[in-house]
Amino acid sequence: MSEQWVVAAKVADVAPGGMKHAEVADKNLAIYNLGGTFYATDNECTHAYAMLTDGTIDGEVIECPLHGGAFEIKTGKGLGAPIFCDIKSYPTRVTGDAVEVNVAD
Repeated sequence: MSEQWVVAAKVADVAPGGMKHAEVADKNLAIYNLGGTFYATDNECTHAYAMLTDGTIDGEVIECPLHGGAFEIKTGKGLGAPIFCDIKSYPTRVTGDAVEVNVAD
């Protein structure tokens, strides 16, 4: 498996239970902080063009702001209509005060 770790956010910029938009390595990402553990997914809903970071987090689920489509934050799995496919999730790690994401394909 190839690796390409890039800094996507500072730890302090993503409050627990919160999220942040990040554009790194030609990718539009959503960075989430669930209880001090960081996750990353594509930021665009697969149903219609909407940024998931404009939506709301409910537990471990991100809900799209347009039509209520929802995805599991940890896996990117779509949770039913109107979602027709999953979003990509990316490995993350914390190095010092930085949240890094492995954006390798």
